[in-house]
Amino acid sequence: MTGHSFYETLRHLADSWGLLIMMLAFLVLAAWPFRPGARQRNEDAATMIFKDENDG
Repeated sequence: MTGHSFYETLRHLADSWGLLIMMLAFLVLAAWPFRPGARQRNEDAATMIFKDENDG
């Protein structure tokens, strides 16, 4: 029999496309905070620890 096992198929998929998928996921996640509409949300997150619980 010369058929491929399920493990060999997954291994081939990981070798060929796994790195590309992981690189794309990294680039999207790394660029997400720099998108145009995120400025106010990032600023709020950065200054959250300095706010008093009585502040609005």
